[in-house]
Amino acid sequence: MLFGLLAALAAALLTGSATVLQAVGARRAAAGQRPGGAAALAGAFRQWPFLAGVGMDMLGFGAELLALARLPLYEVEAVLASALAVTAVGAARVLDVRLRRSEWVGVASVCAGLCVLAVSAGRDGPGHGTPALRLGTLICSVLLIGAGWAAVRLGGSRRAPLLGLVAGLQFGVVGVAVRVLPDARFPDLLTEPAAYAVAFAGLGGFAALTWAMQNGSVTAATAAMVLGETVGPAVVGVLLLGDHTRHDLEPLAVLGFAAAVFGALTLARFGDAEQPATAGAAT
Repeated sequence: MLFGLLAALAAALLTGSATVLQAVGARRAAAGQRPGGAAALAGAFRQWPFLAGVGMDMLGFGAELLALARLPLYEVEAVLASALAVTAVGAARVLDVRLRRSEWVGVASVCAGLCVLAVSAGRDGPGHGTPALRLGTLICSVLLIGAGWAAVRLGGSRRAPLLGLVAGLQFGVVGVAVRVLPDARFPDLLTEPAAYAVAFAGLGGFAALTWAMQNGSVTAATAAMVLGETVGPAVVGVLLLGDHTRHDLEPLAVLGFAAAVFGALTLARFGDAEQPATAGAAT
């Protein structure tokens, strides 16, 4: 269990740092481009900070898979929420973002809530996912791609949090799909909906997060992403897969989860206070 927790923490550190690097590259690529356009998305891949962030994301995903093999789904997703704190601190230094006192309180609340959740976590439940659940992950991934497309066209100051939320829900679908993916060989995976859900949700979440970082506050987008990535899988794990907390520690788990969500909401609420990156922030 300790190895799984360390793997989840490593994944959070890698993905949180990757988000800051990707924001630097994405914002460079978005200069002079139509918000949410394909050119802005493609241009990000010509920026070295963005590519470095992608590489760190891949390492983080590998660490997440190791954690999912050893810890309950909701605990892994909760620990991954600490990526928000990593991003907030990184954005303050790398992107020249000024965080208010209330935002630092949000960062502290997320970290404290995650520590409480780690203490109260139990073991994976016996559920492995029904065929209907595996098909449901695929359907959700496709619907969320449409939701991301709609969020891009909504515009306004809430575009970044909305896209961040869509990205988080997509990454949550990835976590659930990986958990319920049957142990099958390659030919059988071609007909497995959960395998396609991993691909569609991963790519959809990646695109939504990139557009979010190009269109507003990195901290607000990441906070919304954390909420989507944490709440959905936690509910699925507890209600459909039999995950649970340690005996008699359910109130502590609820308290920790509430603190983490409160911190994320605080960062999302005050994220508009962030200032855009200076011209030399990433040189």
